[in-house]
Amino acid sequence: MPGSVPDMWWWELTEQVPDLKWPLSLITYSRMPREDARCWSLLSAIGLPIRRTQWRIDPNGAEDRVVAHIANDLGLPIRGDGGGDKPVPRQRDRFSWKSHLRDTLSCLRYGHAVFEQVYRYDDTGGPFNGLFHLRKLAPRPQFTISGFNVARDGGLLSIVQDEPMSGPLRLSPTLIDVSRLVVYRNEPEPGVWIGTSLLRPSYKHWLLKDELMRIQAAAARRNGIGVPVAYLNEKDTNGSQAVTRIKEYEQIATRFRGGMSAGAAFPAGAKLEILGVQGNLPDMQQAIEYHDKQIALAGLAHFLNLDRGGSYALASVQADVFVQSVQSIADDIADITNQHVIEDLIDSNYGIDAGAPLIVCDEIGSRQDATASALALLVQAGLLDPDAALKAFIRQQLGAPALDPNYKPPAPAPADEPANDPAAESSNSARKQTKADLGKMTLTGQGVLF
Repeated sequence: MPGSVPDMWWWELTEQVPDLKWPLSLITYSRMPREDARCWSLLSAIGLPIRRTQWRIDPNGAEDRVVAHIANDLGLPIRGDGGGDKPVPRQRDRFSWKSHLRDTLSCLRYGHAVFEQVYRYDDTGGPFNGLFHLRKLAPRPQFTISGFNVARDGGLLSIVQDEPMSGPLRLSPTLIDVSRLVVYRNEPEPGVWIGTSLLRPSYKHWLLKDELMRIQAAAARRNGIGVPVAYLNEKDTNGSQAVTRIKEYEQIATRFRGGMSAGAAFPAGAKLEILGVQGNLPDMQQAIEYHDKQIALAGLAHFLNLDRGGSYALASVQADVFVQSVQSIADDIADITNQHVIEDLIDSNYGIDAGAPLIVCDEIGSRQDATASALALLVQAGLLDPDAALKAFIRQQLGAPALDPNYKPPAPAPADEPANDPAAESSNSARKQTKADLGKMTLTGQGVLF
């Protein structure tokens, strides 16, 4: 293809590990979370909050029909002006944002995740008749991509996807143009469309940890329960039957098993011992825990290393940095979706001049829940005004329905006039007399005089 670079040998000139050069790196990054619990927990700690937070469509000043079209295709609620969300009825056989988001997060593992846009034409006569709809964002698995065609300016032109095996012959690969692609990348470098795996800094620690665990298991198998050793007495060693006696003692030691009725009998001077490891062995568990902690640090998940205890303040400080990094990843996903899913869908139906809504998500854990008592104190102190914008925000945070624009609060009931009470009238007269007396008071250096 003119202007493209089909071979990507220059992409990873700085990568010195053969197993981490693409496409061999896909095999390594596939093994790491499958074989190591800390790698799996690191990816889960980042991915699950992104999947759990609420995603919605922000109108962003676009026309109502455009906003409704995008919300209908993505199956997400619309952010309402009066707070809360405007629900979108779920339809069968449609695109699922939750499923797509789960597949999208594979870019953390492999460095990239590629999808192909698949549209369908609406001729049902409904409100979106004559428009194209997003049928699905079909995943193009990392293991099926054999090449990225990149322009000289670093832009992506197309990808090459290998066809599955069909009998003894492999079908010819398929070239998918960038106009039909949506590519998510983790920590991308200019012109490098394979991205950077989140597990790349953890590779060394994962490799050494795996080796240390294997050595530790082998040491436990060989020396964990000791080795039975039988000793002959002088009579058995000096006689002609020494070789025979040694074999008999060897069988006793080999067949020795512990139990409630286990035991052994030997002539005088002979004995049986259970020998363990002599000397000091290196503390491999400490080294394993060190590499385990470094894997968590690669994803800023410092709090995963507090499994042996730690202060709440320390955990909160460490979690704040991690939460901000997770929010940044969610924002990157939203940015790519806005550019290459929503805008492409709008361009195909309404033209390039039409306004585009945005897909947004709630902030992930970085805000404290606003309680009623805290809001009341802020309002009483004059630091917060209970205006319409604040009320809409509180509704949205609490998941309450949007305010009905036709709702009118009931008029306040008139205050009842006080009944004629002689005791109350007497008290009022006393207060009025006291105020009159206070008006006659004069302060002097001698005291208070009337």
